[in-house]
Amino acid sequence: MFHRPAVHPLLRGRLATAAIALGLLGTLTTSAWAGAREPSPQRRAQVPVTAVRPTAGTATPLSGYAIQSSAKVTDSPAAVSTPGYRATGWYPAGARSTVLAALIADGVYADPFHSTNQQKIPKADFQVPWWYRSDFTVADRTERTYLDFSGVISAADVYVNGKQIAKAADVDGAYTQHELDVTSLVRSGTNTVAFRIRPNDPNKNLTMGWIDWLQPPPDQNMGIVRDVLVRRGGPVALRDAHVVTKLAVPSLATADLTVKAQARNDSNTPVTTQVSGSIDSRTFTTTVSLAAHETKTVTFAVHLNSPKVWWPAGMGGQPLYGLDLTASVNGTPSDTAQQTFGIRDVQAPLNSDGARQYRVNGRNLLIKGGGWSPDEFLRWDRTYVEDRLKYALDLGLNTIRLEGHIEPDEFFDLADRYGILTLPGWECCDKWEGQVNGDETGDKWTAADYPVAQASMAAEAARLRDHPSVISFLIGSDFAPDAKIEKTYLDALKAADWQTPVVAAASDNSSPVSGSSGMKMTGPYDWIPPDYWYAKREGGATGFNSETSAGPDIPTLDTLRRMMTPAELATLWEDPGAKQYHRSPSPVFNTLKLYDNALTGRYGPPTSLTDYVRKAQLAQYENVRAQFEAYERNATDASKPATGVVYWMFNSGWTSLHWQLMDRYLDQGGAYFGAKKANEPLHIQYSYDDRSVVVVNNRNASASQLTARATLFDTDGTQRYDKQVAGVTVSGGGAHSTALTLPSSVAGLSTTYLVRLTLTDASGKEVSRNVYWLSAEPDTLDWAHTDWYYTPTTSYADLKGLNSMAQVPVSATASTSAGTDGTSTTTVTVRNSGKGKTPSLLTDVHLVDSAGDPVLPVTWSDNEVSLWPGESRTLTVTYRTADLHGSAPRVRVSGWNTPERTVPAA
Repeated sequence: MFHRPAVHPLLRGRLATAAIALGLLGTLTTSAWAGAREPSPQRRAQVPVTAVRPTAGTATPLSGYAIQSSAKVTDSPAAVSTPGYRATGWYPAGARSTVLAALIADGVYADPFHSTNQQKIPKADFQVPWWYRSDFTVADRTERTYLDFSGVISAADVYVNGKQIAKAADVDGAYTQHELDVTSLVRSGTNTVAFRIRPNDPNKNLTMGWIDWLQPPPDQNMGIVRDVLVRRGGPVALRDAHVVTKLAVPSLATADLTVKAQARNDSNTPVTTQVSGSIDSRTFTTTVSLAAHETKTVTFAVHLNSPKVWWPAGMGGQPLYGLDLTASVNGTPSDTAQQTFGIRDVQAPLNSDGARQYRVNGRNLLIKGGGWSPDEFLRWDRTYVEDRLKYALDLGLNTIRLEGHIEPDEFFDLADRYGILTLPGWECCDKWEGQVNGDETGDKWTAADYPVAQASMAAEAARLRDHPSVISFLIGSDFAPDAKIEKTYLDALKAADWQTPVVAAASDNSSPVSGSSGMKMTGPYDWIPPDYWYAKREGGATGFNSETSAGPDIPTLDTLRRMMTPAELATLWEDPGAKQYHRSPSPVFNTLKLYDNALTGRYGPPTSLTDYVRKAQLAQYENVRAQFEAYERNATDASKPATGVVYWMFNSGWTSLHWQLMDRYLDQGGAYFGAKKANEPLHIQYSYDDRSVVVVNNRNASASQLTARATLFDTDGTQRYDKQVAGVTVSGGGAHSTALTLPSSVAGLSTTYLVRLTLTDASGKEVSRNVYWLSAEPDTLDWAHTDWYYTPTTSYADLKGLNSMAQVPVSATASTSAGTDGTSTTTVTVRNSGKGKTPSLLTDVHLVDSAGDPVLPVTWSDNEVSLWPGESRTLTVTYRTADLHGSAPRVRVSGWNTPERTVPAA
């Protein structure tokens, strides 16, 4: 995640929170289970038996497991893995489940996302291996049978029908892929597979850890988090099917495809197989002779004229192609393979300043992304993931970075469909970088780790290479690999026909072959003022910043009340120095002191929890907006342009107080709408460094005959300055144009003042509006004392004048219409109905149910709008009708200086 200089050993945020030795396999004491709900000794885990499809070429995922601690299982592995074994007192677990995820689902522990409940879960329960046991049925034995799996954390001994088929030394690492031929062991009828899974320690195992993102789960995610597949096939297996694409750039007129697959004879006699396939109605075939147990690479060449080219969202469409292959022996299908792929070209050269500049299909683009977090317990929920990816599009982002925690296949399928670019890579601050990160956490590598790393890289490369959304792999994060480790990775990538750029690190580091990363990891990770982002230094808007934000992102009041007790909420706003369990285990990030000091210094001390939260939303809106606006403005600069920015983080894996653009429950506050405003397709914005008013055009086509207007007001609504510029033209593709510059001083303007920017098209229609609250006394940064996680602020902007703004009534009317696709749309018109001059600042509209609880997720056309007297805005919000749970929709309106009110919206 980020680099800590060795001179700051006490400030390292990524401290290990557990050191679980794999040899610590003693019996759990009775007291270790105190407070947990154990299943009845007579109860058997209700896990459905998986019926394996008999057809050659099929892959059937196991439907779930019965799990139990090895400390409570006295039977032998042979007995546990034999059909008919009575798993009494065991717990049910899903097909992809860590131990703790299963126990939470079974009600053993209280909601770990609330208060400090997770602290009460005893870690000792997970310092021994756990058994995962599943039954599957095979109708006949005429086909060959294989177990195919990855996602075991951290390692496992594997048994089938009473026989050990793999040892933990071989099934090691979260990302390694394994195919085990169990043909000789399976029987017609019921069969059993059992995994004896070792405890996980991310400092000792090449798996997954949580660094300083959140309070790590007590089980350290031990379990099986990807599908275990039962494959059936004939004598010839097809494996490693993929398509290497070469698109003609810049014409995009043709594409050459190379189809590759491994044909493997698993029988004891020679065979001749016919391998045939198709892509987009084009067919091809070849005949291959294979000796017993021989494998050959099968290759086809396909030329396409006028190919359907895949583009990132906002730049074009996302067409996908399908590859279908069949291997037949004597006219009978023996195996099949399918693969979806896209045709696109990705380049990422270093520019003249040494920054990495991504180009897709020959066109430059500014990477605007967020750092991804899975669920803390690695629970896969496709709908929840899709909702978050839709939020990314709504925010105008184009990229998601996955530092470790590389999600299952469905994640990348969704990214392909929605046109969201992805930057997967290995994580920092544990075993993955232990060999190269000096004295930071993570054990040094042994000889046994290199094959695990290479197998991990090979498996992920094979899994990700055909996804057009994947535009790089980062083989390092805070540190670049050394020569030996880099060769380990690059050999695997080359063997997998990896096509997109390989990046040495997410930080400003180099590796011997891959060279300079072209990225920077200079922070900040904690609070800094909005004007920070405009400086072309440290984390400011120049180059490619792989992870950065102003730190805390306080959720909405609705969410805070769901995640914390009343006593914790009181501490939240009353005691800036208090340790906050829902921030981070890191001693650097476990309080909100920097953030709270700034909130008080700029906006005035909070007077209540509600006041604290409303100031937080205002502060987060302005800071997140400034971060993206600065990078947008500088993207096409001739000198030291901005090429990429990844907000740290896009989301959190649990109920968090920092690093998130939306909260765990998908509620949206200032951070969310600040990002959404900044990333509008056609956008007018203010520059904190030189007071310029700039129009940024993220559309493909240029825009002309625009009129930009800037108006300055005292906080009471008194107008002090107004200027309008017509005939503004701006090219497309992220270009910007300076429309005007605000004066350095305006007579009579209050210390705290408002700036309203509007952009209208040739017909006079408003196409962008942006409102700022600024101070004649700017924030002052102490650049000389910049640390790895922030730059100190020696004096704050004075925004306390906002507290004197008169309360302004905002009326609202709303109606709802149901769609035919299971969604509803509520249309809301809000109007500043005040009699004076004062605007309603950052007016928030929430869709709620009859109990007043937010309906989530939702997609707003716009929100947190500022209205001058007599002005109105009509907003729409779209959502799943089922998320109302039968309630009539209502709309809750509130704001900085707007009394809260709720109106019906049926």
